[in-house]
Amino acid sequence: MAKTSRRPLLGGLAGLLASPGLARPALAQGSAAARPVTIIVPFAPGGSTDVVSRLMAERMTASLGQPVQVENRPGGNTIVGAEYVARARPDGQTLLMAAGTTLTINPVIQPNLPYAVEDFAPVMLATTFPFGIITRLEGGPVDVPAWVAAARARPGQMTYGTNGPTTLTNVAMLMVLERLGITMQDVTYRGDSVQLSAFLAGDIDMLIVAGGTAQPVHRNRQGRMIAWTSGRRVESTPEVPSIAEFAPGLEVLSWFGLLAPARTPAELVQRLNAAANQALQDPRLRERLVTEGQFLAGGTPQEFSEFLRRSDAQWRPILSRLNVPRN
Repeated sequence: MAKTSRRPLLGGLAGLLASPGLARPALAQGSAAARPVTIIVPFAPGGSTDVVSRLMAERMTASLGQPVQVENRPGGNTIVGAEYVARARPDGQTLLMAAGTTLTINPVIQPNLPYAVEDFAPVMLATTFPFGIITRLEGGPVDVPAWVAAARARPGQMTYGTNGPTTLTNVAMLMVLERLGITMQDVTYRGDSVQLSAFLAGDIDMLIVAGGTAQPVHRNRQGRMIAWTSGRRVESTPEVPSIAEFAPGLEVLSWFGLLAPARTPAELVQRLNAAANQALQDPRLRERLVTEGQFLAGGTPQEFSEFLRRSDAQWRPILSRLNVPRN
């Protein structure tokens, strides 16, 4: 992949807060509307991001009066799809369904990242989502206070599964552990399914996973979800507390959101934003998101920019301290 020079991330985030139409290319609105809008999903087909993107595309097609289609470009921890959109023409025809990994983690841990934060114009924050903290049903802590007590009794000895040291789940857990004043040992596995198998076999003490994995484990009584890493309870599991109920103000969320190439004209960004916000009102989409433990977001491009700034301020300090090989 071609490498480009980058300004510091905070400078890029400041650029995201500026108007996305500062350098507007000439564009014939009528001819653009005749071509399909493509949402690039940087994950393989079939996952929650892919399904949600397709539901949004269907609704946006009706709102925009032009086809909206989804194209999967997985690879490189979302880098492949993100770079493709960063290099696309800023004509409103190519969008990225970015994830927390794309602009929260990769810019900190990848020194040769082939895109920069300022290569994108925020369109709309689609969803945010917490992670479920799960203990063993038999013999595990029954709630957060019991977990804290057990971890303090065995400093650094309790274990939890992750998909790697710089993944969303591990960094989320590190933020929670730091706030609670406890230490645990992370164990890396290749994917949630392998983690779950290890957990069910008793090889690790706890899991921290997104809703798509956490909720079935909870409902099927394969483990006990003692908290979500959110500031409020999740609608689909009202019986499970949020971590903020034990540590006021603590909230660790990842996200999905639509981005356009930088320099996309402001009027096109606003048009896409309006269609995306309307898509979030679709009952099927809302049901799917709620089922997976996500919070619907929406809002303006400027609000998305502010959210990205806050996420960087929250995640960067711990990511910067992790002693991991740099590519």
